Amino acid sequence: MDAAQQRRHLSQIPGGQSFEQKLQRPLLAEDIQILQLNVGKACNLACKHCHVSAGPGRSEQMGREVFVTCLKILRRHAIGTIDVTGGAPEMNPHLPWFIAEAAKLKRRLMVRSNLAILHEEAFRHFIDLYADHQVEIITSLPHYHAQQTDRQRGSGVFAKVIDMMRVLNAKGYGRPGSNLLLHLVFNPVGAYLPGPQAALAHEYQQRLSQEHGVVFNQLFCLTNFPVGRYLEYLIRTENYEEYMSTLMAAFNWTAVQGVMCRTLLSVGWDGKLYDCDFNQMLELPVDHGAPSHIDIFEFDQLKSRQIVVANHCYACTAGAGSSCQGAIE
Repeated sequence: MDAAQQRRHLSQIPGGQSFEQKLQRPLLAEDIQILQLNVGKACNLACKHCHVSAGPGRSEQMGREVFVTCLKILRRHAIGTIDVTGGAPEMNPHLPWFIAEAAKLKRRLMVRSNLAILHEEAFRHFIDLYADHQVEIITSLPHYHAQQTDRQRGSGVFAKVIDMMRVLNAKGYGRPGSNLLLHLVFNPVGAYLPGPQAALAHEYQQRLSQEHGVVFNQLFCLTNFPVGRYLEYLIRTENYEEYMSTLMAAFNWTAVQGVMCRTLLSVGWDGKLYDCDFNQMLELPVDHGAPSHIDIFEFDQLKSRQIVVANHCYACTAGAGSSCQGAIE
């Protein structure tokens, strides 16, 4: 299902208001505190919940010139967080160079890695690269039991993630008092909302420590967005209408105030600008008169831009809210 087909399907919501109607007024950005770079769609995994629809067969990769432009912007503006995502970011050949250059800026530098890729000999050098440059690592672990995680991410992935967590723990990652941070992301394995983040974090910490001897810093709860493979799953299992109804019924006005798009700007592999990574996958670029490509970046225009919204945005505002750094409320 391509982006246009996804947008058409998402326009069909079960007996309720569109997200734009629900807001009743434009949603405006208030700053750019996070520059998120989606450096490509190539990945060694093909996870069932992946909103990027990433996988081994994807070839889209951010070129060096886009990385260079991003660095120029970061040097010029005090954007506090650099958030690198994919696909598997490690599959972009320019990433080691970019990490080394970005680290010089002394900003919060994070990479969203599936960790399983670090088992492959060609990518093991990233372990030392991340540690040497104090890169914050975020990885998805849908469950603390192997069966549930492997059902979503692929056979054997749970064991690889746990093994790599042990390697990273030995480097100092996730340890109390260490400046090497290792965070986990929880996504529900079915068509339902995540539970309370604090309770899940406590449960994960106990289970993973007692059963596998690994530790981590924080657990971020993310609602599954009806985008990419997860949207296809909802349609295939005839859960789409029920899931959208669940999101809409759980709409939270408080979460609207903290949605990530208000302080984040997403850069696509080709340099196009988006309000978030989910808009990027639906090919909904920055609009309403603001620059839509990194080559024409204008900080003052973009930090107060009107945000492009659609019905998938109900996922950000359901319950405690959802963002790339976990629950909002």
